[in-house]
Amino acid sequence: MEESRTSMLTANQNEDPKAWGKSDKKRPKGKLSPSSRHSSPGPPEEETGLDDKMELGSAGEESSWLEASPEEQSWDRGSQNGHAGEEEPLEKGSSSNSASCSTGSPAPSSSGTDLSQTSPPSLSDQLLLGRDDRSGINVECRICGDRASGFHYGVHACEGCKGFFRRTIRMKLEYERCDRSCKIQKKSRNKCQYCRFQKCLMLGMSHDAIRYGRMPEAEKRKLVAGLLAGEACSQNSGASDLKSLAKRVNNAYQKNLNMTKKKARSILTGKTSSTTVRAGTSSSSGNKNPFVIHDMDTLWQAENGLVWNQLVNGAPPHKEIGVHVFYRCQCTTVETVRELTEFAKSIPGFQDLFLNDQVTLLKYGVHEAIFAMLPSLMNKDGLLVANGLGFVTREFLRSLRKPFSEIMEPKFEFAVKFNALELDDSDLALYVAAIILCGDRPGLMNIKQVEDIQDNILQALNLHLNTNHPDSSFIFPKLLQKMADLRQLVTENALLVQKIKKTESETSLHPLLQEIYRDMY
Repeated sequence: MEESRTSMLTANQNEDPKAWGKSDKKRPKGKLSPSSRHSSPGPPEEETGLDDKMELGSAGEESSWLEASPEEQSWDRGSQNGHAGEEEPLEKGSSSNSASCSTGSPAPSSSGTDLSQTSPPSLSDQLLLGRDDRSGINVECRICGDRASGFHYGVHACEGCKGFFRRTIRMKLEYERCDRSCKIQKKSRNKCQYCRFQKCLMLGMSHDAIRYGRMPEAEKRKLVAGLLAGEACSQNSGASDLKSLAKRVNNAYQKNLNMTKKKARSILTGKTSSTTVRAGTSSSSGNKNPFVIHDMDTLWQAENGLVWNQLVNGAPPHKEIGVHVFYRCQCTTVETVRELTEFAKSIPGFQDLFLNDQVTLLKYGVHEAIFAMLPSLMNKDGLLVANGLGFVTREFLRSLRKPFSEIMEPKFEFAVKFNALELDDSDLALYVAAIILCGDRPGLMNIKQVEDIQDNILQALNLHLNTNHPDSSFIFPKLLQKMADLRQLVTENALLVQKIKKTESETSLHPLLQEIYRDMY
């Protein structure tokens, strides 16, 4: 890595906001550190991930956002990064992007200036160009109709259905019963996990099993008893390792995330309306209530030092309130990205990955992680801001003119459903770690290594949920489904950001967010 480049992990967090409006400049791409720890490299593997719910397309240029150069401290005016368009099918070796959830995801269109066309080929581009073309396989998956990648568990199946069946069997998942006989297709296969699994079984998918033939009953019982005893011993040892992993991840989460759910809920307790709560008033618990921002006047009061002065120094309130709220959302996002980066570095196995893979996982995972944590700061009336010092009402955010009024409302709708699961910080720590360590991110060099780390985290999460929520039998599969919902939420957010950049000339995008969004959609 070039010595002149400064790692985002130690970058100045108080960059001058006056420089945000400068145009993004060409800069040298990050290179793999010779000292970075990794497994021995091999041919890129097929990209699969959690339940293989979504298959992302190949990556565009390598993101260097973890290592920001001084030039990256300037913000990009207008819509210089191109605009989102319709999704197109993507074959192996393509350099464009797509992300598909239940309804599909956008890909960059040809309108606007495409920065990927003006920059030299990235590391991810070079890796993708070197891949073998496997597009000659045209056998359909018998489960969903997607392109089959091989003969898996007794039938021709795609990577998504193979991974779904494997996880269901390995983790002994039980899905909520459905009697509608849902149609399982490529675009809708994540809608109903019960019907998807039933179709797998109906078409003959089965886990590898030992066939005993005509073995005498006494010998068969003895062999089975021995196998069960060995399995029980292995499970006890494995459970201990998983509990240790869960503890390490939870400690890292508590250490690096400033606003945990426990802290947020203690602040939100007893907070009701903007007419009764004002800055500095004491609650029944003896704590000060957050300053309530419910109109333009209270927003400017917060800007004048009561709430936000500790986040970014020297940024005058923007004359357009919607633009200013958009700016504040970015400030909060950037700060949370930095916290998540430190958290990721503490996840066992993360720093053993290629540096390129660490960057890729964070680039594609931070927004999903942020939107998974955001419900902790929300109730039906609004959300905490500025590390709990402020509370912005939902009604105020709705009152902004479009498109700014559309920024937070989808997050509130998601939060209502997500908060119903009643997760605590120990649950969220493992869940966020599993989101970050997804093996289906485009451009990964060692997919198998990432998947192995995520599998351990998911097993730890499943075990932890069984202990922490003994009466919620379906909470684990529900959380897996929420990962698909989070990807859809991120896709919609990316489209909205592109729309704002295109239609609002006064807006600018933080360089860190430029790097995250570039080539993603």
